[in-house]
Amino acid sequence: MNALYYTLITISAVLAMEFVAWLAHKYLMHGFLWIWHEDHHKPHTVLGFFEKNDLFFLVFAVPSASCYMLGSIYAELFPLFFVGIGISIYGLIYFLIHDVYIHQRFKWFKQLDGWYSRGILRAHGAHHANQGKHAGESFGLLLVHPKYFKEKTKLSEIQH
Repeated sequence: MNALYYTLITISAVLAMEFVAWLAHKYLMHGFLWIWHEDHHKPHTVLGFFEKNDLFFLVFAVPSASCYMLGSIYAELFPLFFVGIGISIYGLIYFLIHDVYIHQRFKWFKQLDGWYSRGILRAHGAHHANQGKHAGESFGLLLVHPKYFKEKTKLSEIQH
């Protein structure tokens, strides 16, 4: 029973992080933390490999590390350890899909030409079409509006 309980906590934390990331992206990154996120909306050829936007890795690492520590130190908070694992798993998924797959910051694998991959690429492309702080759309990563899956665009026609 404990293994199932902790597995459910971990999976719930991973799923919840998509919504936390959406809220943070829309209201913090495109809000008062735009000063960090703005360079992510600029061409990378000018800025080099690292971006100020990469600082958000640390922002999301703090609650994950805190959950690991609190869950390890206090027996009554042990379930928090699995929340930390869930946050870390989401961070890995985010890194692999956003930085490796969508933006190709690491040339580990090529983009796929499947229904879901085209949809998330279209959604992310729509988000980056607006280089300003306001009037953006599509702030999610894994869960995006169904309209992005309806288009019959080929992968080569998607700009991101």
